[in-house]
Amino acid sequence: MSIIGMIIVGFIVGLIARAVMPGDQKLGIILTTILGIVGSIVAGYLGTALGLYQAGQGAGWIGSVVGAVIVLLVYGLIKKS
Repeated sequence: MSIIGMIIVGFIVGLIARAVMPGDQKLGIILTTILGIVGSIVAGYLGTALGLYQAGQGAGWIGSVVGAVIVLLVYGLIKKS
């Protein structure tokens, strides 16, 4: 996937993750995009470790959103400390 495509998908995944997660996350456009991209990467690694994906296979939309929610949860815990 091209870098532009990754940024667009990351932004959409980040928006969905922020909508699903309860509470108010004060993230701008850049951090929302980074959240989505990192969430997709986390979902890919977790899916591969659990045997859900083949090595090198990308995570799907739902997996990416779940990964982004996990990253957002960890971010919230770190930010509170």
